[in-house]
Amino acid sequence: MSQRDSGYERKERDLYETPEWVTDCVIDYIDVNRRVWEPACGSGKMVRALGKHGIDAYATDIDTGDDFLKSTRMPDDAIAIITNPPYDLAREFIEHALVRTKVVRGVVAMLLRTDYDHAKTRQHLFGECPQFWHKVVLTKRIKWFEDSKGSPSFNHAWFIWDWKHQGAPTLAYGP
Repeated sequence: MSQRDSGYERKERDLYETPEWVTDCVIDYIDVNRRVWEPACGSGKMVRALGKHGIDAYATDIDTGDDFLKSTRMPDDAIAIITNPPYDLAREFIEHALVRTKVVRGVVAMLLRTDYDHAKTRQHLFGECPQFWHKVVLTKRIKWFEDSKGSPSFNHAWFIWDWKHQGAPTLAYGP
């Protein structure tokens, strides 16, 4: 099945702000008492949604001079990395986040297209990765633009890795 054109120009650096309800879907899978890092925060929409749950989020973005892929350590007290990465750099974001969180035995949560785990070239991040813990499939499609007149064309899921995880990954469904 082919994807249809959304009718919108692609945003520079894949800056698609994550709606609050989408961020709410990952809350049950992170330690809300610990600090998280949102390294592709854009205007801070996800950070504000996390804050509504009492989560302290450290926010950075390449547009403010903080290139996540060049970071060398986790921010102080951060135990998780949660973001909607630029699609073209998603693999690099996941790999880098896993390296950063290994030291703190933390969690990585990435919002990606639902079929992102299908590619043979990414199996080192999924089927062959003991830290891959959970996939939370969103049963509602994300509307990226408030003024959008058409229906959203992609399905998304939260993919979650946990350095403390043992066993097979699990699957859940969100709203």
